[in-house]
Amino acid sequence: MTAPAYAPRPLLEARNVTMRFGGVTAVAAVDFVLGERELRCLIGPNGAGKSTFFKILTGQLTPSEGTIRFRDSDITGFNPHQIARLGVGIKTQVPNVFNGLSVRENVFLGAARRKSVARANAIVDEMLTRLRLTDIADLVVGQLAHGQRQWVEIATVLAQEPELILLDEPAAGMTHEEVQRTAALIKEINRTHALIVVEHDMPFIRLIAKTVTVFNQGRILMEDDVGKVLADERVRDVYLGKQAA
Repeated sequence: MTAPAYAPRPLLEARNVTMRFGGVTAVAAVDFVLGERELRCLIGPNGAGKSTFFKILTGQLTPSEGTIRFRDSDITGFNPHQIARLGVGIKTQVPNVFNGLSVRENVFLGAARRKSVARANAIVDEMLTRLRLTDIADLVVGQLAHGQRQWVEIATVLAQEPELILLDEPAAGMTHEEVQRTAALIKEINRTHALIVVEHDMPFIRLIAKTVTVFNQGRILMEDDVGKVLADERVRDVYLGKQAA
């Protein structure tokens, strides 16, 4: 008799997640599973439910129904700080950095949340090198360009050594060159970390995506390889339009 194939536990699992605001259902009975070191992009038109779902995953909202599990922990209703302590790094769309501190100091504060001072200092050096921020390490963050501030926050999140990183529109407001560098950075991070990226910029999605989950009217319309998603007529109709041509 052949032994059954081993099915590893998912890193993150959402079951029957529903979010209502009064009489409006923003997310309806969504099931979502993310594996180890997987990169998943969430896309959809405005009002599709992807941003609400992201806020549920990050603890900014508590779902009306359903459960969220990270490894063996039920994190439904946890706040962002509790979720972060379990090993989930969260980067929101607006950079959450200390403008009056240097790049190095910002990254150190991220590392020191969970590590000793000695280990935090070592992590800072690693992150500055990994994200190519060494040349601006001693500059005050408030004086940096938008894209640089985004990279500093990503470095700060990485410095906490999470297992999963959640990114909300990481390419928003960036120049073409910054978008290219951010795409390369995300793919490099994906070698060692799982990521969920919420994004509406389709050229950016083409640069980074493997598997894409498409939201529409609060539900998952499709979930597949990026090439199949971009070629699907339903997706083109509800979201991509001329961008997919």
